Amino acid sequence: MKRLLILLSLLVAGPVWALQTLEVVATTSSMGMLARTVGGPAVKVTELAPPDRDAHMLQARPSMMRALRDAQLVVAVGAELEIGWLPAALNGATNAAILPGRQGHFEAAAQVPLLDAGLAADRAQGDVHPAGNPHLNLDPARMATVAGALAERMAQLDAANAAGYRERARAFAAAVASKTPGWKQRAAGSGGVVSYHKDVIYLTGVLGVPFAGTLEPVPGVAPTASHLEALSGRLKGKAGVIVHTPYQPPAGAEKLAGLTGWKVAVLPIDPPAGSDAQAYFSLIDRWVQTLSGGR
Repeated sequence: MKRLLILLSLLVAGPVWALQTLEVVATTSSMGMLARTVGGPAVKVTELAPPDRDAHMLQARPSMMRALRDAQLVVAVGAELEIGWLPAALNGATNAAILPGRQGHFEAAAQVPLLDAGLAADRAQGDVHPAGNPHLNLDPARMATVAGALAERMAQLDAANAAGYRERARAFAAAVASKTPGWKQRAAGSGGVVSYHKDVIYLTGVLGVPFAGTLEPVPGVAPTASHLEALSGRLKGKAGVIVHTPYQPPAGAEKLAGLTGWKVAVLPIDPPAGSDAQAYFSLIDRWVQTLSGGR
């Protein structure tokens, strides 16, 4: 009789796995941070792309497929950021529940309006993303919107913990709202920024910092002498900072710094692996501090 009562209570509560930890695989550490922040103790998060690697350029690996095989939810950036490796990893995982279009597949880029959306897929213009710029992780407001949508998806998969998911997403959004005015105030008056790739425009837009261009002549093409010389001509007499990530080659930034006198900063665009919301906010703080120095 006691065993029967236990079984009946499990059926009333929902599927057995819903009472256990929700297995989440995030494609990047930014997506892992969101999954961890929204999911709290109800989720176990595995990240696929290390933050010191370019998520555009990875290859599908057996370790990715193993992680995806047991996943109940994939949290991807989307907008074709992971197009070179995630589809192959998903196919190799043979887990139909997390394929695109299924409840177990979530893309952040599908939850918010994207910058640069609608560009033609013209190879002469480099590695463009027709769906829009995928680097929304440096926009705290968009990340807050994504967190709300992610909470709803987790609630669909794990109704028993729905209230907790929604509460934590609201708390993240509230923290973003409280911090944003201070970030804007600190960045006010910045002369501008040049980045290696067009991966900072969401943050510069939020802060009101002028975006002065990229070291790449077109996305995915290494800096050329002629492009850097033309760029330096446009920057003559202005103040600002040149930024690239640890995995982007430094030569172009150093060349432009020599031509303009602008300082060079090396910053990641994703928080460390295994990060929580505080680590993400610390990353934004670092960016704000760097951009505010470009006066």
